[in-house]
Amino acid sequence: EIRLPTFEQTELFSRGVGDTTDVVQKEMYTFLDKGERSMTLRPEGTAGVVRSFLENGMASWPSPVRLSYNINAFRYENVQKGRYREFHQFGVEAFGAKGPEIDAELITLLALYFNKLGLQETKLQINSIGCPACRELYHQILKQYLGSKLKDLCTTCRQRYDKNPLRILDCKEERCRQATADAPVLLDHLCDGCQVHFNGLKRELDDIELPYTVNPRIVRGLDYYTRTVFEFISEHVGTQGTICGGGRYDGLVKTMGGPETPGIGFALGVERLLMELRAQAIQLPEAPGCDLYLAAAGQTGAAVRKLAWQMRQAGLAVETDLMNRSLKAQMKYAGKNKLPYVMVLGEDEIRQQTAMIRCLETGQEQSVRLDRIEEIAAIVRDQK
Repeated sequence: EIRLPTFEQTELFSRGVGDTTDVVQKEMYTFLDKGERSMTLRPEGTAGVVRSFLENGMASWPSPVRLSYNINAFRYENVQKGRYREFHQFGVEAFGAKGPEIDAELITLLALYFNKLGLQETKLQINSIGCPACRELYHQILKQYLGSKLKDLCTTCRQRYDKNPLRILDCKEERCRQATADAPVLLDHLCDGCQVHFNGLKRELDDIELPYTVNPRIVRGLDYYTRTVFEFISEHVGTQGTICGGGRYDGLVKTMGGPETPGIGFALGVERLLMELRAQAIQLPEAPGCDLYLAAAGQTGAAVRKLAWQMRQAGLAVETDLMNRSLKAQMKYAGKNKLPYVMVLGEDEIRQQTAMIRCLETGQEQSVRLDRIEEIAAIVRDQK
């Protein structure tokens, strides 16, 4: 796991994410701090991970270096279904491996995760957007095709025409999708190295019989991507339908001042994943709750709290009354909150160090010694 600061110097994102992207041009929350330095709330995780990778000497670690993060991020967007200005991402990054095998490993990691959650309608789409060399040649071909269609494109895509025409293929505006419907496909113009890499990825996925679709329109929205890009798609999360996306960024570490280091990663939108789970009526397992409620009868509160401390030290999750409730009210609280076991401790129980532990679901009771906490723990855990 790697933990990232909530805001960093703006230059990190303009260099790392790319100054031609919508994220940098339109969506970042940027401000001057008291030292008149330009700072930005993180719009994504990869740039910060690469910065930390370099600052902490991870390039000298055994490869591949595998990192994961769970962050909140910020983008000034039109709020809509699945899109929020503060949102959450779980991300994975891997550095040092240049072959398609690690591409397949990250993709299968996601496939296994979705399978474990029980998602049934999630589809994998893959593409290759080549390297800077073959992409430069493709840009010329694409610009030649688009030259006569500029009037049909949206304002944003007309601005992209000179700086990054590939992004026009990713536009969600219907007029732009129609204008580029017959555009030349980058997959037809890959250099030999990029073609071999993409064929290797497909072979890896075919070998394990993981279904996928090649979608030549996937380009992703950030400038650092190279070669492999992929998305997991669903029908339930709005117009775009993307739950998770990622790809290679083999030049990013070098761009940010480090040694030439291949990298690949993905980011999963937590809000979109939760929407997908709800759409498919999938219930997540509940987090472990309270094991045992100690109800204080009479003037035994101090002794009960001491016993609770001892039980917590032994690993039990224990609740006690902190509201000075009557015994009847305590039992009602335990039942209302569906606490599994209750132990009533009056003066006799404390003095004799013996009490009855009751399962609220079945009503069954069992006598226990208060100084044998491990035995109490075994009774509670055996029934879970």
